[in-house]
Amino acid sequence: MDKKRENGTAPIVLDVSSLRVSYGKAEVVHGVDFAVREGEFVVLLGRNGAGKSTMLHAISGLIPRASGAVTFAGRDISGMDARDIARCGLSMVLEGHRVFTSLSVEDNLLLGTYARNRRGDRSKLAIAYDLFPELAERRQQMASRLSGGQQQILAVAQGIVSEPRLLILDEPSGGLAPMVINRILTVAKQLTRSGMSVLLVEQLVKEALKFADYCYLIETGKVGGEGPPEEVGKGELIKRIYLGGAAVQAPSA
Repeated sequence: MDKKRENGTAPIVLDVSSLRVSYGKAEVVHGVDFAVREGEFVVLLGRNGAGKSTMLHAISGLIPRASGAVTFAGRDISGMDARDIARCGLSMVLEGHRVFTSLSVEDNLLLGTYARNRRGDRSKLAIAYDLFPELAERRQQMASRLSGGQQQILAVAQGIVSEPRLLILDEPSGGLAPMVINRILTVAKQLTRSGMSVLLVEQLVKEALKFADYCYLIETGKVGGEGPPEEVGKGELIKRIYLGGAAVQAPSA
């Protein structure tokens, strides 16, 4: 369906082919195929338990695949560990405001630069401070003293300072005010304009559709449908998955 993608001629950054993931004898991801192109904001939508986060964990090397291939920036990363995948330029922000609460805001950000540079690079912190001035104001504050929303912003900024080619966001809205998630996704969308790609898993469907360039609908461990947000939001599958019949309208630009 690349003809429906606004940047359908842009290079593919992430190519997932026939991905299968199992927990013990139970297969939870059943031969999934999807792609993310350069400068594209792609969203995986689906109910809790559909296998979305499991896919992200397998792609980023946090859990093993049962089979299938993952190609990133033209390189097969299927057998690589999470640290080496990060050094290739894939940055994943895990669900749940995961920051080092015993460290300062600045030290948390400095740790983020180690993903690409084993010595760290303090000069990269300016990227985070420009995007999130509230972090600059609190740079010496302990992360434990931040609100939940501020901790999530810090976690996202930690992923951004490595200057990834692909930023993966796993359920960034968990327990946060709509204003905070809107701020995070606005910044992520802004970064796609400079060529970075974003892959998002999110339960706030209307928010996700507002920012997405392309969507995949995940139903019980497989891709049930795909398309641009304006089509996906009106389709029968998303009605069935989320609302039992009522369409989810993609907000107009």
